[in-house]
Parts: sequence; C-alpha cells; structure tokens
Amino acid sequence: MNGTRASLSELTALRAAHSGAVCEILICPPATLIAWAAHAVGSDPIRIGAQDCHADASGAHTGDISASQLADAGASHVILGHSERRADHGESDALVRAKTAAALAAGLTAIVCVGETEAQRDAGTTLDAIGAQLAGSMPNEAQSAFAVVAYEPVWAIGTGRTPTLAQISEVHDFLRARLIERFGTDGEGFRLLYGGSVKPSNAAEIFAVPNVDGALVGGASLKASDFGAIINALDQA
Repeated sequence: MNGTRASLSELTALRAAHSGAVCEILICPPATLIAWAAHAVGSDPIRIGAQDCHADASGAHTGDISASQLADAGASHVILGHSERRADHGESDALVRAKTAAALAAGLTAIVCVGETEAQRDAGTTLDAIGAQLAGSMPNEAQSAFAVVAYEPVWAIGTGRTPTLAQISEVHDFLRARLIERFGTDGEGFRLLYGGSVKPSNAAEIFAVPNVDGALVGGASLKASDFGAIINALDQA
C-alpha cells in the first residue's frame, strides 16, 4: 500500500533514465494506479503489473479484481502468492494455483512467489517448504514464456537481512531442478527472481549467483534512483 498519483513522477523519471535498458523492467503498483501508470509509461521500456487477482473470471466478489480486469486496465503481469498475501489473508497453495491459472487464461504473465519462514529456515526444512509451495502453486499448464518464479525468504522481507549468496544459490538451483523435473526442457526457461531486501548495495552480487535471473524488489522500488541502480546492476550482470 504505497503510492498515489503524485508518486507517478518517480515512474516517469525511471522511464526517462532507462529508455535503453537491456533487462525487462516491471512496476506493480496498487490497483488504483495501474491504469494511470500504464498511461504514463506506454509499453516500453517499462511494463505495468498488479499485486494480486481473484481466481474467478467474474462474479459477486465485492472488493476483488479479476485477471481480465487487470489486463483491461493495462497490466501485463501479476504477482501471486506473495508472502504477505499468504500471511495476511491465509492464501493457500491451492488458491495461488487457481489464481495463477486465471492469470494465464487472461493472458497475463504470472509471478508466483515461494519462500520459507524464519522458523522453517532454522529447522532446516527450507527446501521441503519451498518444494511443496512450488508444486502446489504452479498449475500444470504453466509455460516459461508466461510464468515466473520468485523466491522470497519471508524473514528477509523488509528486515534488511538477506540470505548468504550460498543460501540463495542453493534455493535457486533447487527451483531450477524441480522445474526441469516437472516441465522438461521448458523448465530451463522459467525466470527465477530473488526477492528479499534487494537494494543497490547488494544487487550486483546477487545477480552474479547462477540461476538468479532478476529481482522482486520491494522498498527499493519506491524511488527511481534506488530502483534505477538495481536495474543498472542487472543490465551489467
């Protein structure tokens, strides 16, 4: 819940500074700003996404937004299963899977989030937890062209703490192996994002880790200067 129309100036500044970016840039503002943001940036080099969608295409679901409505507003992507949705709204893997299927059916690219809690990390069950989330949250019809996996260790979100590079590597290698096991050669093409206290000071070293294809950025995306530095680090990776 960050951003009003006044903050769109950060978006236009980002667009002006990175018109020649090599990497794909995606901003996922609150639903109230999707149409405004899409109008502000056009389609290049920045794309606009959403932070969630409902699993149904339409219906009596007051306060919810369908994937097709997001696409109509100008979104091309949607984040699903973010740890805050799972924690604050009790979203299960099955619900995230249904939302992902709805997003794909509406022509959106789905960014499916997985990640362990601090208790799971301390108990040594990180890979078990992430493997179960991936299996339960990603529908069988997913393809690498339209589905992305984001690893976000819950204990590193907004805390300033980050896993070691070895821990990030272990999880991303695990995700790649599971995707190949399930989807065959197409599993090699799924983009894997790391999310969890990514900032200008650590972006370059995170992007140097094998199987890290990009970042899911939280607080550091609110200022064009901070997010721009992360974009530059990915362009140079």
